[in-house]
Amino acid sequence: MALTTAEHDPGIFRGSSAGLRFALIAVLCITLMVLDKQNEHLINIRKVLGVGVQPIVYLVSAPSNMGHWLADSVASRKELSEDNEQLKEQLLISSAMLQTYVALKAENDRLRGLLDSTARINDRVIIAEIVAVDMSPYKQSILINKGSLDNVLVGEALIDADGIIGQVTRDRGVSAEALLITDADHALPVELLRNRLRTIAVGSGEIDRLRLPFLPRNADIAEGDVLVTSGLGGTFPAGYPVGVISSVRSSPGQAFLEIDAEPVAMLNRVREVLVVKPQQPSIALDQENITSTSSLAESAALDTPPAEVVE
Repeated sequence: MALTTAEHDPGIFRGSSAGLRFALIAVLCITLMVLDKQNEHLINIRKVLGVGVQPIVYLVSAPSNMGHWLADSVASRKELSEDNEQLKEQLLISSAMLQTYVALKAENDRLRGLLDSTARINDRVIIAEIVAVDMSPYKQSILINKGSLDNVLVGEALIDADGIIGQVTRDRGVSAEALLITDADHALPVELLRNRLRTIAVGSGEIDRLRLPFLPRNADIAEGDVLVTSGLGGTFPAGYPVGVISSVRSSPGQAFLEIDAEPVAMLNRVREVLVVKPQQPSIALDQENITSTSSLAESAALDTPPAEVVE
């Protein structure tokens, strides 16, 4: 015989117990909410429970936070690496540009020096740039980027901001070859600025030394004397600085002094040069003077009374 009482019916027992529990929990929740709303007795209890539950919250959210942290770390490291590479490239470019600026500043200073030197001279000049250099012991010459097409002619003198460099020896149309004053085959008429003593400065084959081999032992010359072009020969205009006497030696039995001079021009560091074109005398002015003289002679002839005839 089956049991049908409430004590032995599991469905009825579970249903009654669940309903009763729900009702009790609902009444308890409503009572707690009313008490908390009116008297706020549960604030401290919530604080205590929050403190106790907080470690559990941290523990539950730890995997997610760790994943986000790792992702941010990897992304930040990648961004930092990319930024580092970009900064390295920018630094390299900036360093190269800085080197260019330094070179441009040096070139600007040289050009300013050249322009300042043109203000101190009366001859017309042409600015040229050195494109090749030959500094062998047997020949010292340079190649400039101006030639006869630019009105640069053979025989014209070259100067820099400090003094004489050399002279044009060969024309190539769009360029020209120039021999430096220190070349062993070059000779330059000079004079001492102090006493106008004239002589010849000869190249020694060394970039920083000139020789003056034709002065007698009794010549008035001393270390520190300045040499300038004398203008004799017509190749170099007069008055341009050439060098400074560096040593004067007198050997027994020798008729001439052994004299060395140091060029004032920076022959081994020059980049731009000036081709000097000496001023030519004005033909028109000479013709005008001739015309004026002829006119005066004619006027004088017309105003002269006729000579008396002497019988």
